[in-house]
Amino acid sequence: MTKKTRVPVKRGAAAHAGTGAVPPLFPRTMGPNASKYVQQVLDSGITEDTVVRFEKAFAEELGVKHVVATPTCTTAMAVLALAFDFNHGDEVIVSPLTDYGSVYGLLVEHYIPVFPDTAPGTVNFSAETIEACITDRTRAILAVHKCGLPNDMDAINELAAKHDIIVYEDCCQAAFTQYKGRDVGTLSTAGAFSLDSEKTFSSDKAGCIATDDDELAESLRFLSYGRGSEEIPHFGRAHTAFGHSHEMSKMSAALCLAQLETIRANVEKIDGTVRRITDGLSGMEGITPLPIPDYVTKYSAWMSSFSIDPEAFSCSGEEFANQVLEAGLTGAGQGKYYLMPAAMTFLQEYVDAGKYPFSQPPASRTYHYSSDTCPTAWAFLENWVRTCSISEKWEDEHADMIVDIVAQVADANRS
Repeated sequence: MTKKTRVPVKRGAAAHAGTGAVPPLFPRTMGPNASKYVQQVLDSGITEDTVVRFEKAFAEELGVKHVVATPTCTTAMAVLALAFDFNHGDEVIVSPLTDYGSVYGLLVEHYIPVFPDTAPGTVNFSAETIEACITDRTRAILAVHKCGLPNDMDAINELAAKHDIIVYEDCCQAAFTQYKGRDVGTLSTAGAFSLDSEKTFSSDKAGCIATDDDELAESLRFLSYGRGSEEIPHFGRAHTAFGHSHEMSKMSAALCLAQLETIRANVEKIDGTVRRITDGLSGMEGITPLPIPDYVTKYSAWMSSFSIDPEAFSCSGEEFANQVLEAGLTGAGQGKYYLMPAAMTFLQEYVDAGKYPFSQPPASRTYHYSSDTCPTAWAFLENWVRTCSISEKWEDEHADMIVDIVAQVADANRS
């Protein structure tokens, strides 16, 4: 049997290496107190509880009752899935354009992900596309604010209330994006955040969960930090529930504390940058920037992007993206791999093999996972080009450089 060679995907600074027309994402700019807070941990002999300090500070900044810190956003999503305590084979509706980390926790708990299509012309789903996927096994809707662009949460929450199902948010690309003046992550039962080096809120590697639900917060801490354990008199620690060991490190928390002090100013700058790019691209024939709905009052865009009209150009979306990259936009490209029913190839293999939880029972029907199940999303991705991750270091001149490069590539490829 021939062994398959597996090439690991580049992440972090390695994924953003190279020089281009605009300042690269790395090295990241750190909050002015980063060294101070890290030194406090060192000077205390690793007793300074920066984790609790960060949780309290982040909760206050968001205006929520509870924040539970985790090592990553992926582990935050996993702890949430465990805490919801659905039955094996129950369904969770998930945005189809997202990352593996959004779905990982569902599969660990043997829930079944269901992917509606996206709304036309955007990266997010909608109440209309979600409603067609609701069944008697649906227990939750996981809204991913892709690229930092928030979903229309009022409509989604209204739909969920009608069917008595939970809504929660994946805010990993959208820290401090605002929907109608409210921060994402506060618009539903809970919100999970990524605080790793690539994201707008950039530490080394971390995540957290925000919620106003007292019972959920208690369960999250019990199942995350406590590994499902409690003290039994005359015995000691007993693991009375299956749990994890997902707690943010004190060093990560120190960096997160420092970054929290600068994040609002950074997002303010990013909001101006993405709107300037969007305005610049809007008047370009054959180019449609990712629309920014009126309900987006603050746009913490992780990346800017646009779609090309295939009839207007003599090249494909992939060729256009490659030319934009070669012209100096480091990190530019397409994102077909974001379509989870196509990217998670093992899901259909599990279905075909009747592998748990796709066996019947616990599943009550047969599922299908491919690009064909989300035709609107797939057609959108064919002609979608992401420029690069937006940096708080960019000035107006850098936004204008991006617009100029796209214009040059467009003019060179017009039909």
